[in-house]
Amino acid sequence: MGTYNWVTLGCGAIASQLAQAMEKEGRTLYGVAGRTYEKAAAFARTYGITNVYQTIEDVFTDDAVDIIYIATPHNTHSQYLNKALEAGKHVLCEKSITLNAQELAKAHEIAARQQVILAEAMTIYHMPLYKKLYECMKSGQFGSLQTIQMSFGSYKGYDMNNRFFNPALAGGALLDIGVYALSFARWFMSQTPDQIVSQVKFAPSGVDEQAGILLMNPAGEMTSISLTLHAKQPKRGMIAFDKGYVEIYDYPRATQAVVTYTDNNRQETIACGTAGDALRYEIQDMEQAVSGSANAMHLDYTLDVMSMMTEIRKSWGFSYPEEQV
Repeated sequence: MGTYNWVTLGCGAIASQLAQAMEKEGRTLYGVAGRTYEKAAAFARTYGITNVYQTIEDVFTDDAVDIIYIATPHNTHSQYLNKALEAGKHVLCEKSITLNAQELAKAHEIAARQQVILAEAMTIYHMPLYKKLYECMKSGQFGSLQTIQMSFGSYKGYDMNNRFFNPALAGGALLDIGVYALSFARWFMSQTPDQIVSQVKFAPSGVDEQAGILLMNPAGEMTSISLTLHAKQPKRGMIAFDKGYVEIYDYPRATQAVVTYTDNNRQETIACGTAGDALRYEIQDMEQAVSGSANAMHLDYTLDVMSMMTEIRKSWGFSYPEEQV
């Protein structure tokens, strides 16, 4: 596998984590672009990056760029995705990858036509713990899946102009934190859910502040999800099989799971990976995908999750300004 030139679009906290992860790999980001040249230049100085682009569009015309990481607000993802993919660049995009399933379908079509990798930076698909649990599940160690319970609560003050509550920045619980819970559920469920019901409480700004979601697939596997942006709630996932149940806390970057077996209540701890290396695992899997391991990034699950989120928001009658034109 060769070495690839990565560029980040965006200079925020996630971009900083990407730069730090690249440093752990013994490398440096090839370039950076942001909303302003000044921000990008400051970011480049911090991380020793050589190439600073005057505009984001300049990245797409640089033949030396292999992989673009998009770390801009949700509602800008689609426009940058499409331009990057049309330019023949591989793209790893922050979650949620697009606003809706239609935007993702268009990006997927471009990626297939241009024969490049399109992927969402969803930690759950890349943390070593989830790969290990998947192996255990497929081996029959846990038995057959019955139900999953997910919770994610993050207290955000009522500032309707910040990105969590601002509809102009694609705010709301579903796209920001619900995507983790749905991705978790899809990782363990053997089939895509085909029955979805939900309830929602809207914030004063009009975005989804709190939601309860129920899923079921044709195999009868079920998931219940509780989300809120205005109260603390543990990031807890519980997967119940007939031979035992698995509990995971801080599940977006989890490194440990506790299994309680049904027959004798024996407990087993499964631990692997490091939370601080979450983006490093994404880098490694993305480069494997670019090198030829096509399913290393699990775009099929991303497509399923985006389809579910689109259906859920449709049932709420909730759309973003970009979707109303």
